[in-house]
Amino acid sequence: MSKHALRTTAAATAVIALVGLSTACSSTDSSGEHSKTVTLVTHDSFAVSKSVLKKFTARSGYRVKVLRGGDAGAAVNQTVLNKGNPQGDVFFGVDNTLLSRPLGEGVFDSYEAEGLGKVPRELQLDRGRHRVTPVDSGEICVNFDRGYFEKRKLDPPESLADLAEPEYKNLLVTSNAATSSPGLGFLLATVDEYGNGWKDYWKKLKANGVEVVDGWEQAYNDRFSGSNGGKGKGDRPLVVSYASSPPVEVLGKKPLPAQAPTGIAEKTCFQQTEFAGLLKGAKNPEGGKALLDFMLSKTFQEDMPLQMFVNPVREDAELPELFTKYGASVEDAAAMDPSKIAENREQWVKAWTSLVVK
Repeated sequence: MSKHALRTTAAATAVIALVGLSTACSSTDSSGEHSKTVTLVTHDSFAVSKSVLKKFTARSGYRVKVLRGGDAGAAVNQTVLNKGNPQGDVFFGVDNTLLSRPLGEGVFDSYEAEGLGKVPRELQLDRGRHRVTPVDSGEICVNFDRGYFEKRKLDPPESLADLAEPEYKNLLVTSNAATSSPGLGFLLATVDEYGNGWKDYWKKLKANGVEVVDGWEQAYNDRFSGSNGGKGKGDRPLVVSYASSPPVEVLGKKPLPAQAPTGIAEKTCFQQTEFAGLLKGAKNPEGGKALLDFMLSKTFQEDMPLQMFVNPVREDAELPELFTKYGASVEDAAAMDPSKIAENREQWVKAWTSLVVK
Protein backbone atom coordinates (compact mmCIF):
# COMPACT_ATOMS: atom_id res chain seq x y z
CA MET A 1 0.00 0.00 0.00
CA SER A 2 1.01 -0.47 0.73
CA LYS A 3 0.64 2.85 0.76
CA HIS A 4 -0.14 3.97 0.79
CA ALA A 5 -0.86 6.19 0.95
CA LEU A 6 -2.81 9.38 0.74
CA ARG A 7 -3.16 10.53 4.22
CA THR A 8 -1.71 13.92 4.96
CA THR A 9 -4.42 14.77 7.48
CA ALA A 10 -4.52 11.28 8.93
CA ALA A 11 -0.75 11.18 9.29
CA ALA A 12 -0.76 14.51 11.11
CA THR A 13 -3.38 13.15 13.49
CA ALA A 14 -1.27 10.07 14.06
CA VAL A 15 1.79 12.19 14.94
CA ILE A 16 -0.24 14.05 17.56
CA ALA A 17 -1.55 10.78 18.94
CA LEU A 18 1.92 9.31 19.19
CA VAL A 19 3.33 12.35 20.94
CA GLY A 20 0.48 12.17 23.45
CA LEU A 21 1.12 8.53 24.19
CA SER A 22 4.86 9.03 24.42
CA THR A 23 4.48 11.55 27.23
CA ALA A 24 1.77 9.64 29.03
CA CYS A 25 3.73 6.51 29.96
CA SER A 26 6.88 5.81 31.92
CA SER A 27 9.95 4.47 30.16
CA THR A 28 10.29 1.36 32.33
CA ASP A 29 7.98 -0.99 34.18
CA SER A 30 7.84 -1.29 37.97
CA SER A 31 10.77 -3.72 38.06
CA GLY A 32 12.86 -1.52 35.79
CA GLU A 33 13.85 -4.56 33.73
CA HIS A 34 12.02 -3.92 30.48
CA SER A 35 11.40 -0.80 28.43
CA LYS A 36 7.73 0.07 28.09
CA THR A 37 8.38 1.74 24.72
CA VAL A 38 8.27 -0.20 21.47
CA THR A 39 9.70 1.66 18.49
CA LEU A 40 8.21 1.25 15.03
CA VAL A 41 10.39 2.27 12.08
CA THR A 42 8.32 2.98 8.98
CA HIS A 43 7.71 5.20 5.95
CA ASP A 44 6.15 8.65 5.84
CA SER A 45 2.68 7.37 4.91
CA PHE A 46 2.10 5.31 8.06
CA ALA A 47 -0.99 6.40 9.98
CA VAL A 48 -3.10 4.95 12.78
CA SER A 49 -5.95 6.22 14.96
CA LYS A 50 -5.12 7.57 18.41
CA SER A 51 -7.81 5.34 19.93
CA VAL A 52 -6.21 2.26 18.37
CA LEU A 53 -2.80 3.08 19.82
CA LYS A 54 -4.41 3.53 23.21
CA LYS A 55 -5.96 0.07 22.94
CA PHE A 56 -2.54 -1.41 22.20
CA THR A 57 -1.07 0.31 25.25
CA ALA A 58 -3.98 -0.86 27.42
CA ARG A 59 -3.63 -4.46 26.23
CA SER A 60 0.15 -4.78 26.23
CA GLY A 61 1.48 -2.13 28.59
CA TYR A 62 3.72 -0.79 25.81
CA ARG A 63 3.54 2.65 24.27
CA VAL A 64 4.45 3.11 20.61
CA LYS A 65 7.09 5.46 19.28
CA VAL A 66 7.12 5.94 15.50
CA LEU A 67 10.21 6.84 13.47
CA ARG A 68 9.44 7.76 9.86
CA GLY A 69 12.17 7.50 7.26
CA GLY A 70 10.92 8.94 3.97
CA ASP A 71 9.30 6.93 1.20
CA ALA A 72 9.26 3.15 1.49
CA GLY A 73 12.33 2.54 -0.66
CA ALA A 74 14.43 5.02 1.30
CA ALA A 75 13.19 3.63 4.63
CA VAL A 76 14.07 0.07 3.58
CA ASN A 77 17.53 1.15 2.43
CA GLN A 78 18.19 2.86 5.76
CA THR A 79 17.03 -0.21 7.69
CA VAL A 80 19.42 -2.42 5.72
CA LEU A 81 22.28 -0.03 6.45
CA ASN A 82 21.44 -0.20 10.18
CA LYS A 83 21.15 -3.99 10.33
CA GLY A 84 22.28 -5.44 13.66
CA ASN A 85 22.01 -2.02 15.29
CA PRO A 86 18.48 -0.96 14.34
CA GLN A 87 16.78 2.33 15.09
CA GLY A 88 13.79 0.48 16.54
CA ASP A 89 12.15 -2.85 17.27
CA VAL A 90 9.79 -3.37 14.30
CA PHE A 91 9.98 -2.22 10.72
CA PHE A 92 6.76 -1.74 8.73
CA GLY A 93 6.52 -0.84 5.06
CA VAL A 94 8.65 -3.23 3.03
CA ASP A 95 6.55 -4.58 0.18
CA ASN A 96 6.80 -7.50 -2.23
CA THR A 97 8.83 -5.42 -4.71
CA LEU A 98 11.60 -4.79 -2.15
CA LEU A 99 11.26 -7.77 0.18
CA SER A 100 14.20 -9.82 -1.05
CA ARG A 101 16.75 -7.19 -0.08
CA PRO A 102 16.16 -7.03 3.70
CA LEU A 103 15.56 -10.79 3.81
CA GLY A 104 18.82 -11.39 1.99
CA GLU A 105 20.66 -9.03 4.31
CA GLY A 106 19.35 -10.75 7.44
CA VAL A 107 17.59 -7.68 8.81
CA PHE A 108 14.74 -9.53 10.56
CA ASP A 109 14.38 -12.18 13.26
CA SER A 110 11.78 -14.90 12.83
CA TYR A 111 8.46 -14.54 14.64
CA GLU A 112 5.12 -16.14 13.83
CA ALA A 113 2.56 -13.51 14.75
CA GLU A 114 -0.80 -14.31 16.27
CA GLY A 115 -3.62 -14.02 13.76
CA LEU A 116 -1.59 -15.31 10.83
CA GLY A 117 -4.10 -18.12 10.39
CA LYS A 118 -6.63 -15.49 9.23
CA VAL A 119 -4.30 -14.33 6.42
CA PRO A 120 -4.43 -15.97 2.96
CA ARG A 121 -1.43 -18.19 2.36
CA GLU A 122 -0.62 -16.50 -0.94
CA LEU A 123 0.15 -13.27 0.95
CA GLN A 124 2.53 -15.03 3.34
CA LEU A 125 5.58 -14.77 1.12
CA ASP A 126 7.99 -15.87 3.88
CA ARG A 127 5.68 -18.41 5.49
CA GLY A 128 8.44 -20.98 5.90
CA ARG A 129 10.51 -18.75 8.20
CA HIS A 130 8.14 -15.96 9.32
CA ARG A 131 10.76 -13.24 9.16
CA VAL A 132 8.07 -10.84 7.96
CA THR A 133 4.33 -10.61 8.61
CA PRO A 134 1.89 -9.43 5.90
CA VAL A 135 -0.10 -6.42 7.13
CA ASP A 136 -1.92 -4.86 4.16
CA SER A 137 -2.47 -5.32 0.46
CA GLY A 138 -3.62 -3.28 -2.50
CA GLU A 139 -2.82 -2.26 -6.05
CA ILE A 140 -0.49 0.41 -7.40
CA CYS A 141 -2.38 2.12 -10.25
CA VAL A 142 -2.45 5.29 -12.30
CA ASN A 143 -5.08 7.68 -10.88
CA PHE A 144 -6.73 10.38 -12.96
CA ASP A 145 -8.37 13.72 -12.17
CA ARG A 146 -11.96 13.38 -13.47
CA GLY A 147 -12.55 17.12 -13.64
CA TYR A 148 -9.55 17.74 -15.87
CA PHE A 149 -10.67 15.22 -18.47
CA GLU A 150 -14.36 16.14 -18.31
CA LYS A 151 -13.61 19.83 -18.94
CA ARG A 152 -11.59 18.91 -22.01
CA LYS A 153 -13.99 16.22 -23.23
CA LEU A 154 -11.04 13.84 -23.29
CA ASP A 155 -11.34 10.21 -22.23
CA PRO A 156 -8.91 9.33 -19.43
CA PRO A 157 -6.34 6.64 -20.21
CA GLU A 158 -7.26 3.03 -19.50
CA SER A 159 -4.01 1.17 -20.12
CA LEU A 160 -0.24 1.48 -20.05
CA ALA A 161 -0.23 1.83 -23.83
CA ASP A 162 -2.60 4.80 -23.61
CA LEU A 163 -0.14 6.73 -21.42
CA ALA A 164 2.31 6.99 -24.31
CA GLU A 165 -0.28 8.47 -26.69
CA PRO A 166 0.09 12.14 -27.77
CA GLU A 167 -3.16 13.26 -26.12
CA TYR A 168 -1.63 12.47 -22.71
CA LYS A 169 1.64 14.30 -23.29
CA ASN A 170 3.01 16.04 -20.15
CA LEU A 171 0.14 14.74 -18.00
CA LEU A 172 1.70 11.89 -15.98
CA VAL A 173 3.79 12.10 -12.79
CA THR A 174 5.34 9.10 -11.06
CA SER A 175 7.69 8.60 -8.14
CA ASN A 176 11.26 7.37 -8.51
CA ALA A 177 11.56 3.60 -8.90
CA ALA A 178 14.88 3.68 -7.04
CA THR A 179 13.46 5.22 -3.86
CA SER A 180 9.69 4.70 -3.90
CA SER A 181 7.66 1.49 -3.75
CA PRO A 182 4.80 2.89 -5.92
CA GLY A 183 7.40 4.00 -8.46
CA LEU A 184 9.02 0.57 -8.45
CA GLY A 185 5.64 -1.16 -8.65
CA PHE A 186 4.76 0.91 -11.71
CA LEU A 187 8.09 -0.02 -13.33
CA LEU A 188 7.39 -3.70 -12.63
CA ALA A 189 3.92 -3.37 -14.17
CA THR A 190 5.56 -2.17 -17.39
CA VAL A 191 8.10 -5.02 -17.31
CA ASP A 192 5.27 -7.50 -16.82
CA GLU A 193 3.33 -5.99 -19.72
CA TYR A 194 6.13 -5.48 -22.25
CA GLY A 195 8.78 -8.04 -21.26
CA ASN A 196 12.09 -7.26 -22.95
CA GLY A 197 10.43 -4.30 -24.65
CA TRP A 198 9.92 -2.36 -21.42
CA LYS A 199 12.83 0.02 -22.16
CA ASP A 200 11.28 0.97 -25.48
CA TYR A 201 8.03 1.69 -23.68
CA TRP A 202 9.79 3.99 -21.20
CA LYS A 203 11.53 5.79 -24.06
CA LYS A 204 8.04 6.57 -25.37
CA LEU A 205 6.87 7.71 -21.92
CA LYS A 206 9.89 9.97 -21.57
CA ALA A 207 9.31 11.45 -25.01
CA ASN A 208 5.69 11.97 -23.94
CA GLY A 209 6.75 14.08 -20.98
CA VAL A 210 6.48 11.79 -17.95
CA GLU A 211 7.64 13.60 -14.81
CA VAL A 212 9.61 11.74 -12.11
CA VAL A 213 9.78 12.99 -8.50
CA ASP A 214 11.43 11.48 -5.44
CA GLY A 215 8.48 10.01 -3.57
CA TRP A 216 4.75 9.29 -3.52
CA GLU A 217 3.92 12.17 -1.16
CA GLN A 218 5.46 14.70 -3.54
CA ALA A 219 3.86 13.13 -6.61
CA TYR A 220 0.36 12.93 -5.14
CA ASN A 221 0.16 15.96 -2.88
CA ASP A 222 2.34 18.45 -4.78
CA ARG A 223 2.10 17.54 -8.46
CA PHE A 224 -1.28 15.83 -8.95
CA SER A 225 -4.17 18.13 -9.82
CA GLY A 226 -6.75 15.69 -8.44
CA SER A 227 -5.60 15.67 -4.81
CA ASN A 228 -7.34 17.71 -2.09
CA GLY A 229 -10.80 16.79 -3.34
CA GLY A 230 -9.98 17.59 -6.94
CA LYS A 231 -8.39 20.94 -6.08
CA GLY A 232 -4.77 19.84 -6.03
CA LYS A 233 -2.02 22.41 -6.41
CA GLY A 234 -0.24 20.43 -9.13
CA ASP A 235 -0.80 20.57 -12.88
CA ARG A 236 -0.53 16.84 -13.65
CA PRO A 237 -3.92 15.09 -13.94
CA LEU A 238 -2.33 11.59 -13.97
CA VAL A 239 -0.37 10.15 -11.05
CA VAL A 240 0.94 6.75 -10.00
CA SER A 241 -0.84 6.01 -6.72
CA TYR A 242 -3.23 3.30 -5.48
CA ALA A 243 -6.55 1.73 -6.40
CA SER A 244 -7.69 2.71 -2.91
CA SER A 245 -6.78 6.40 -3.35
CA PRO A 246 -10.20 7.79 -4.43
CA PRO A 247 -11.91 7.31 -1.01
CA VAL A 248 -9.55 9.77 0.65
CA GLU A 249 -10.79 12.48 -1.69
CA VAL A 250 -14.33 12.20 -0.31
CA LEU A 251 -13.42 11.61 3.34
CA GLY A 252 -15.27 14.13 5.49
CA LYS A 253 -17.29 15.57 2.61
CA LYS A 254 -20.92 16.49 3.35
CA PRO A 255 -22.95 15.51 1.49
CA LEU A 256 -20.99 12.68 -0.05
CA PRO A 257 -20.68 12.97 -3.84
CA ALA A 258 -22.01 10.36 -6.24
CA GLN A 259 -18.46 9.44 -7.14
CA ALA A 260 -14.95 10.43 -6.10
CA PRO A 261 -13.27 13.26 -8.05
CA THR A 262 -10.49 10.84 -9.00
CA GLY A 263 -10.62 7.54 -10.85
CA ILE A 264 -8.41 4.53 -11.61
CA ALA A 265 -6.92 3.34 -14.89
CA GLU A 266 -7.51 -0.31 -14.04
CA LYS A 267 -5.26 -1.80 -16.75
CA THR A 268 -2.20 -0.08 -15.25
CA CYS A 269 -2.25 -1.81 -11.85
CA PHE A 270 0.36 -3.90 -10.00
CA GLN A 271 -0.35 -6.03 -6.93
CA GLN A 272 1.31 -4.91 -3.69
CA THR A 273 1.54 -6.43 -0.21
CA GLU A 274 3.24 -4.64 2.70
CA PHE A 275 4.98 -6.44 5.53
CA ALA A 276 6.30 -5.80 9.04
CA GLY A 277 9.14 -7.60 10.77
CA LEU A 278 10.96 -7.87 14.10
CA LEU A 279 14.33 -6.17 13.65
CA LYS A 280 17.38 -8.22 14.53
CA GLY A 281 19.13 -6.58 17.46
CA ALA A 282 15.94 -4.91 18.72
CA LYS A 283 16.26 -3.48 22.22
CA ASN A 284 12.70 -4.52 23.06
CA PRO A 285 11.98 -7.74 21.14
CA GLU A 286 9.07 -8.71 23.42
CA GLY A 287 7.42 -5.36 22.77
CA GLY A 288 8.10 -5.82 19.07
CA LYS A 289 6.39 -9.22 19.07
CA ALA A 290 3.39 -7.72 20.88
CA LEU A 291 3.18 -4.98 18.26
CA LEU A 292 3.31 -7.48 15.40
CA ASP A 293 0.49 -9.46 17.02
CA PHE A 294 -1.51 -6.26 17.35
CA MET A 295 -0.95 -5.27 13.72
CA LEU A 296 -2.77 -8.47 12.74
CA SER A 297 -5.59 -7.92 15.22
CA LYS A 298 -9.03 -6.94 13.93
CA THR A 299 -8.70 -3.67 15.85
CA PHE A 300 -5.67 -2.56 13.85
CA GLN A 301 -6.71 -4.20 10.58
CA GLU A 302 -10.13 -2.54 10.53
CA ASP A 303 -8.56 0.86 11.30
CA MET A 304 -6.23 0.80 8.27
CA PRO A 305 -8.68 1.37 5.39
CA LEU A 306 -9.55 4.95 6.39
CA GLN A 307 -6.12 5.73 7.84
CA MET A 308 -3.65 4.35 5.30
CA PHE A 309 -6.23 3.59 2.59
CA VAL A 310 -5.07 0.03 2.08
CA ASN A 311 -6.80 -3.34 2.32
CA PRO A 312 -6.45 -5.39 5.50
CA VAL A 313 -4.95 -8.84 5.06
CA ARG A 314 -7.21 -10.53 7.62
CA GLU A 315 -10.01 -12.31 5.81
CA ASP A 316 -12.49 -11.54 8.60
CA ALA A 317 -11.75 -7.80 8.81
CA GLU A 318 -14.73 -5.63 7.87
CA LEU A 319 -14.31 -2.78 5.41
CA PRO A 320 -16.05 0.60 5.92
CA GLU A 321 -18.71 1.50 3.37
CA LEU A 322 -16.89 4.64 2.25
CA PHE A 323 -13.83 2.57 1.38
CA THR A 324 -15.77 -0.02 -0.62
CA LYS A 325 -18.08 2.48 -2.34
CA TYR A 326 -15.43 4.87 -3.61
CA GLY A 327 -12.40 2.59 -3.91
CA ALA A 328 -11.78 0.54 -7.05
CA SER A 329 -12.00 -3.24 -7.05
CA VAL A 330 -9.26 -4.30 -9.44
CA GLU A 331 -9.26 -7.70 -11.09
CA ASP A 332 -6.24 -9.16 -12.85
CA ALA A 333 -3.69 -6.68 -11.53
CA ALA A 334 -0.18 -7.46 -12.75
CA ALA A 335 1.91 -9.56 -10.40
CA MET A 336 5.42 -10.97 -10.44
CA ASP A 337 7.10 -13.85 -8.67
CA PRO A 338 9.25 -12.49 -5.79
CA SER A 339 12.22 -14.57 -6.97
CA LYS A 340 12.07 -12.90 -10.40
CA ILE A 341 11.94 -9.48 -8.75
CA ALA A 342 14.89 -10.38 -6.53
CA GLU A 343 16.97 -11.60 -9.47
CA ASN A 344 16.33 -8.60 -11.71
CA ARG A 345 15.30 -5.62 -9.58
CA GLU A 346 18.70 -3.93 -9.30
CA GLN A 347 19.51 -4.17 -13.00
CA TRP A 348 16.01 -3.02 -13.96
CA VAL A 349 16.18 -0.01 -11.65
CA LYS A 350 19.69 0.86 -12.83
CA ALA A 351 18.63 0.68 -16.47
CA TRP A 352 15.45 2.65 -15.76
CA THR A 353 17.42 5.35 -13.92
CA SER A 354 19.89 5.76 -16.79
CA LEU A 355 17.07 5.88 -19.30
CA VAL A 356 14.51 8.10 -17.56
CA VAL A 357 16.19 10.14 -14.82
CA LYS A 358 19.74 10.83 -15.97
